Amino acid sequence: MFFGNYDPLKKEMVRILDVDGNLNEELAPKELTLDVVKDLYEKMVFVRLADKRMRNMQRTGRMGTIASLEGQEACQIGSAFALDKKDWMTESFREHAAIWMHGVPMEKVFLTWVGNEEGGKIPEGVNVLPPAITVGNQMLHAVGIALAEKMKKSDAVAITYFGDGATSEGDFHEAMNMAGVFQSPTVFFCQNNQYAISTRREMQTKSETLAQKGIAYGIPSVLVDGNDIFAVFAVTKEAILRGREGKGPSFIEAYTYRFGDHTSSDDSRKYRDSKEVEEWRKFDPLIRVQNFLAKQGVWSEEYEKELIDKSMNEIEKITLNVENTPKQSIDDLFDYVFKDIPQDLINQKEYLKNVLNIKNN
Repeated sequence: MFFGNYDPLKKEMVRILDVDGNLNEELAPKELTLDVVKDLYEKMVFVRLADKRMRNMQRTGRMGTIASLEGQEACQIGSAFALDKKDWMTESFREHAAIWMHGVPMEKVFLTWVGNEEGGKIPEGVNVLPPAITVGNQMLHAVGIALAEKMKKSDAVAITYFGDGATSEGDFHEAMNMAGVFQSPTVFFCQNNQYAISTRREMQTKSETLAQKGIAYGIPSVLVDGNDIFAVFAVTKEAILRGREGKGPSFIEAYTYRFGDHTSSDDSRKYRDSKEVEEWRKFDPLIRVQNFLAKQGVWSEEYEKELIDKSMNEIEKITLNVENTPKQSIDDLFDYVFKDIPQDLINQKEYLKNVLNIKNN
């Protein structure tokens, strides 16, 4: 429906819900009933508030560096909603909404960014890899996982999330090429938030769109409005079905914007104008769904207040649990990495214990 009908070379963009909340009924996916959309909106609100809490914790010295996702909620929640539990997900450091949607508790996300190894222990049966900090290598992992599922005759797919900056990395091209050659059931989901840290998208590449890069590797590609949760879900669902049916990989460029800094170590005021951010606020994915729900008669200021209160109560519980989690021992830093710890790491662990013991005495 979308792959093949929309040409990324012509900058054709899939959009189903406009900024005023008007829906294109012909393109609207049947799965997104009013009740479902309302539920997804509530998830978007919860994630934005959780994201804000983590930023506040970092600013007050209670959490390490954090990469905010504010502005990219529709990208992550819309796409993750299209997955089945059997499908795999590999992500970078900004996808806490996506991994939460796929089964990783938000408490684990908080633990990860306070530096507790418990955060990296993915629950049994949740097909999510720990976040990749180095830019781009998660795409290679997704291709390998998808190929393994294909070899097992499974119809599971792997989705991999990355930003516009990652498309300038060698890992991106290697992953795309291998996926195209071996027809791995991989969904490449690029969140084009317009900046690779401080480098504007137009300074990274001469490609008219990022989606068109998939064409070189024989991968069907689509440009989608990343702030439109209807369009994101619909395009991702089609990409997943393509993979299940043995039609190989797909590439999605979700055109979006990050409202915040690259990470809490960044100051985006150094490289972008505040007027630009405010202009993009008009396309806020939450406001767009809010407008839609209001037109359907299911959103009100009272409902919004109750939703925020409910979300904040849950976030308070998460924060309390995380801050009451016992500090880790030196053993915890080593023992979860390998099933059988190599001798060199055993030596490092003992050395570290000795050094700390000397300092403490």
